[in-house]
Amino acid sequence: MKKTNHVVGLILATIALGIMVGVSSMLLSAFLDVIEKLFLGFMEHSKTPVASMVSPVRRLISVALGGLVAGFVWYRLQLTYKPTKIGQAIKGQDIPLGKTYVHVVNQIFFVATGNSIGRELAPREAGAAIAQKFTRYFDEKLSLTAEDQKLLIAAAAGAGFAGVYIAPLTGAIFCIELLYKKCTAKVVAISLGMSVIAMLIGSIVKGFGAYFYLPSSAHFSFNLIPLAIILGLVCGVCGTLFKKGVTIASKHRTVDYKVAFTLPLMSVITGLIAMYYPNIMGNGRGVGQFSFDVIDIDHFHAVTTTLLVLLVAKLFVTLGSIKFGAYGGILQPSIAAGSVIGIFAGVAYASFVPGVSLMQVAILGSTFFLTASQQAPFMASFMMIEICHLGPTAYIPIAIGVATSILTNKGMVKKFNL
Repeated sequence: MKKTNHVVGLILATIALGIMVGVSSMLLSAFLDVIEKLFLGFMEHSKTPVASMVSPVRRLISVALGGLVAGFVWYRLQLTYKPTKIGQAIKGQDIPLGKTYVHVVNQIFFVATGNSIGRELAPREAGAAIAQKFTRYFDEKLSLTAEDQKLLIAAAAGAGFAGVYIAPLTGAIFCIELLYKKCTAKVVAISLGMSVIAMLIGSIVKGFGAYFYLPSSAHFSFNLIPLAIILGLVCGVCGTLFKKGVTIASKHRTVDYKVAFTLPLMSVITGLIAMYYPNIMGNGRGVGQFSFDVIDIDHFHAVTTTLLVLLVAKLFVTLGSIKFGAYGGILQPSIAAGSVIGIFAGVAYASFVPGVSLMQVAILGSTFFLTASQQAPFMASFMMIEICHLGPTAYIPIAIGVATSILTNKGMVKKFNL
């Protein structure tokens, strides 16, 4: 068979993978909706991010059953399969498409039933598996070099994210900043092009609305800049410690037959908490939205205890789920934790600078915590801008706080060998 021109081959591969990964992300989003409707009787959206309207007993049953099924699936799957990290797949380690997709669907099922874990890892792993299979089959036909294959796998992982969160810039930056770690015109064109295609297909199910409902986020004042520096420092410390906790939990994750028992037990604990605090359910969107809905000091005083419980409980059940066998991301749990920290910082700051928007400070806290937990300042910034549909006045406090957060993170990592 005649080989395709190298440039044409890259273009064709980018388009083909954008379509395939976009369809994958769209189907995963649809599957999430189906499971949420089946188990919890609701359809998740920005104004109703968790099933708070259903009975506490139904929430408990859903979360517990989700953990029971997911624990059994991961036990059976890991008898013959060990999940391949995306970075390892980029370097050439095999990421088997069939078993990886079972692993991916199980992640979505687990979080859709109300269990606590991020769900952005699943579409990225699916994208990487699809791209590796595709590039290995078409490498000669499309004149793809070994380096092209690495780039396409990284770009497909980012596109998987873009197709679920409808965030093409974030998907591209995921590829560039966290996965491929090189930035050239070719890298930008391929990663951004693939993410845009995947996003357009994913939007068939998800639409183009903001991920969080923010009724009054229009104008960020310059009086937030001093707070952005302080909050960047605080969230830099907290995000770094959370990342360390995730690393420890992942290192000691239950992977043998015990996962069929430990994960359901952790899910029962999560479900019992969710009976009284439903916002801890799912990937973290519920806690984040609860924080963003705090409109003033009086509202804060009415929900202070709830915010504290949500912060502690969300971190506990997320780390517990990882330790006892679950797989998934930590983006939304990071956003959730940062939003609560931001609210408390905003209330303290309002004592000196009246008129501060608590919702805006919660957004900043989310961004800064995410920066440290992911060690990815550009990804964190663009993710919050895209999923919240933030305007340009938010860019200055975000940039200042993100810089502070990542410097804090790097300092802690170096000093304490984290």
